[in-house]
Amino acid sequence: QVQLVESGGGSVQAGGSLRLSCAASGRTFTMSTMGWFRQPPGKEREFVAAIKWSGSSTYYANSLKGRFTISRDNAKNVVYLQMNSLKPEDTAVYYCAAATSGWGRWQASEYDYWGQGTQVTVSS
Repeated sequence: QVQLVESGGGSVQAGGSLRLSCAASGRTFTMSTMGWFRQPPGKEREFVAAIKWSGSSTYYANSLKGRFTISRDNAKNVVYLQMNSLKPEDTAVYYCAAATSGWGRWQASEYDYWGQGTQVTVSS
């Protein structure tokens, strides 16, 4: 089992920045891909970004490239999501997730473990 705990959410004005953290524990050696997803109010969960757990590969939703950056600290078993130039439409619950079946996982159904989510609210 892998446990994931997100932190760093909150309220910010449009144009501001937030950094989300996801701390992983348990059988982290089984993880291959770490991803961030978000679920805006009344909408489906959507892919944000992913990073290979061992290696440097990253992948982003096209609409978020240039504003969001995913990174990790393997020594601390933490994955980060730096969010800049935030917009009201970025308001959502943000989830961290781990996949054990390899790289190239962009669908929520391909992830095996999920955090509890952290709320991000961007006001205009």
